[in-house]
Amino acid sequence: MFTGIIETLGAIKDIQHEGSNIHFTIESEISKEVKIDQSVAHDGVCLTVTACNAESHTVTAVAETLQKTNLGSWKAGKTVNLERAMKLGDRLDGHIVQGHVDTTGKCLERKEVDGSHLFHFEFPGRFAALVIEKGSVCINGVSLTAFNVGKNTFSVTIIPYTLEHTTFGNLQPNDIINLEFDILGKYMLRMKEVEISNSNI
Repeated sequence: MFTGIIETLGAIKDIQHEGSNIHFTIESEISKEVKIDQSVAHDGVCLTVTACNAESHTVTAVAETLQKTNLGSWKAGKTVNLERAMKLGDRLDGHIVQGHVDTTGKCLERKEVDGSHLFHFEFPGRFAALVIEKGSVCINGVSLTAFNVGKNTFSVTIIPYTLEHTTFGNLQPNDIINLEFDILGKYMLRMKEVEISNSNI
């Protein structure tokens, strides 16, 4: 489990294709601290470390992950957000993030507003019930609060610190993002669906 609070940035050093899988090697400050089989969120995607050394670590994305995220478009040199799984007893400074991306979205607009930056996003309308005003949403691994929620759009505001210490500094209109919606909202929606289904039996 993750919190959506980014630890550091990493740079993609190498990309290797093997069948339907893709192996990514990432250089980062935390690479020397991770171990094989550990989970690390890369732009919000939970991936297992398969190799590591003092300068870099390697993870593998399978077909299911590639279909639901933007990883298939990653290129060498790209910068990604990194967060290691939280320890039991740690403060939950963001919100509960599984690292299981639900879908991708698109950045529609970016503009500076009184020293902060406002980003406006579009996402598939079938997920509309999971985005609420002032609710939590995870964008490229960053825990944020949604507002100005529409049928299939919402906005977030990024403070200067977050802009500098995450990939939001590089995010531009038309860029594709990874989206994970609040797990509590997903459970509540599923419970409602089951209740309705059972009532029709």
